Amino acid sequence: MNNIVYLSRDPSLVALTNFEVLDLLNSRNASKDTTRVLAQVARSEYKVYDYLMETAASTRTLKSVTTFSDQCKDFKLAKSEIPNIINIRPSVDAKALLKPIIEEPKKRGIHMEGILEFLQDLLPPLPTTHIENDQDETKNGEES
Repeated sequence: MNNIVYLSRDPSLVALTNFEVLDLLNSRNASKDTTRVLAQVARSEYKVYDYLMETAASTRTLKSVTTFSDQCKDFKLAKSEIPNIINIRPSVDAKALLKPIIEEPKKRGIHMEGILEFLQDLLPPLPTTHIENDQDETKNGEES
């Protein structure tokens, strides 16, 4: 078993962030076995690893995720909302993308602008090269 301390230390919080899953796969040497036969990682786990390396989870650090999670507690967010925000990391129209994640923010007294500031400061967005490649692939796929 690994000795990684995950953000979701509370057993009542069952949702993991994509960063935590990627961290777990890295601890099992998924990133080091380029042949994909030596590490004790299932083929499906390699697929998950490859997918997560193309997402914003690959740009996260334990410090940024933990800091963001700790500071979100001041905003009265539900435990299930924090991993969703970390996983999605809205970057284009963040306020619109947060609305389906955070239920009734006004009623609960949640300061959305403060959360958006933390997003910008603590969680880096997906690198633009990944975004541009995804857009190119979409355009090429639509033209075919």
